[in-house]
Amino acid sequence: MTDQSTQDLLAKAGEPAEEALRLHPYYRGKVQMMPKCSIRGLEDFSTWYTPGVAAPCRAIEQEPERVYEHTNKGNTIAIVSDGTRVLGLGDIGPEAGLPVMEGKALLFKYLGGVDAVPLCLRTKDPDEIVHTVKLLEPSFGGVNLEDIAQPKCFRVLDRLREELTIPVWHDDQQGTATVLLAGLINAVKLVGKNMDEIRIAMVGAGAANVAAFRLLAVAGVDPGGIIACDSRGVLHTKRSDIEAVQEEYLDKWRICEQSNAEGVTGGIAEAMRGADVVVAFSAPQPGIIEPRWIETMAERPIVFACANPAPEIWPWQAREAGACIVATGRGDFPNQLNNSLCFPGMFRGVLDVRAHSISDEMAMAAAWTLADFAQERGIDEENILPRMDEWDVHPRVAAAVGGKAQEQGIARLRRSENVLYEEARLAIGNARDATTALMREQIIPDPPAKESEDN
Repeated sequence: MTDQSTQDLLAKAGEPAEEALRLHPYYRGKVQMMPKCSIRGLEDFSTWYTPGVAAPCRAIEQEPERVYEHTNKGNTIAIVSDGTRVLGLGDIGPEAGLPVMEGKALLFKYLGGVDAVPLCLRTKDPDEIVHTVKLLEPSFGGVNLEDIAQPKCFRVLDRLREELTIPVWHDDQQGTATVLLAGLINAVKLVGKNMDEIRIAMVGAGAANVAAFRLLAVAGVDPGGIIACDSRGVLHTKRSDIEAVQEEYLDKWRICEQSNAEGVTGGIAEAMRGADVVVAFSAPQPGIIEPRWIETMAERPIVFACANPAPEIWPWQAREAGACIVATGRGDFPNQLNNSLCFPGMFRGVLDVRAHSISDEMAMAAAWTLADFAQERGIDEENILPRMDEWDVHPRVAAAVGGKAQEQGIARLRRSENVLYEEARLAIGNARDATTALMREQIIPDPPAKESEDN
């Protein structure tokens, strides 16, 4: 590839950031609250507010579960972050993390019909985060944890899952692992290999890959065939630096004990040698994975370079080095491995059956639904997963998740998967139609045209 071609590709990769800086100030954010009830005249406020509202208040007091009938709790979730691990940007603080949480809320509504409230907390203390979320529980039907640094993200998730009666999901852990599994199912199928025989090199040992390790093992991948690396090298039981803090980094130490059956040492280069797949969730720094390391992988290698906003290696570099299938977290390259394929349908499903938790089995049901959906309409080396705009995938995920929750006995309501699918399709369609109507009437104005370079 010529230097000019590379420069053109890099320039194109930078365009979304330029547009974001231009349009965020224009709209001053991405989400707002809108009424969902009819307001025919002033007299309706006597029904929706005082004095009429006292009646549903008394009904809920007598029977607390009726809060789901009389309020929007059953369709509202909290997106909770402390801003300590935002995308690949690190600890940038709660205010700087708010654009990401608003973007998440936009995707929840547009793709899942779920109302989501961004809540960026001014604390880094895991106990304070847990306490705050517990105080907020009465107002929400679920909680999506987002961009919380490890190792506290594991502790926060575990405690909230144990102590709350509504579903709690850490998208950086469970969502990432779910979509990764879906992509891997189809990528492995395309290269003619078997999930239970592949060797995987993991680059990065943060929340994403720790959760991916666990879910892949549940899905049938041999943990001993996974070789994981953190910033100091390959994980193994002789890593005294991790062993010394294993109580704090329990999940990471568990990978040391369960992975790397061959006892590989060294760094990323050694982990990738002979691997069928490399799964990278590390830092947004192209160059973390070098093209020459891909050349040492097994035949028809698979490269998932998923750091955001920039991957660990640019896709065209991975392809030139011999990668058969390349996926990233970005939507401007083929094979976007993005959590937005999963979390809108996941929460649509758990809310619609009022599940009180989200299990690994529910995540696997979502992963297989994503993989099957893509297979049904055809997969190839640049098309291993559904796209976000293949609208039917989201109600399909919702129905599969809701069905699995009932099967496992963690749902408060019972509905057939056909009913769940139709209800989800209606809710998601209504959200998209509402946005289209607001745009048509210019209540949401068109974005301003770009100024020409001559001006």
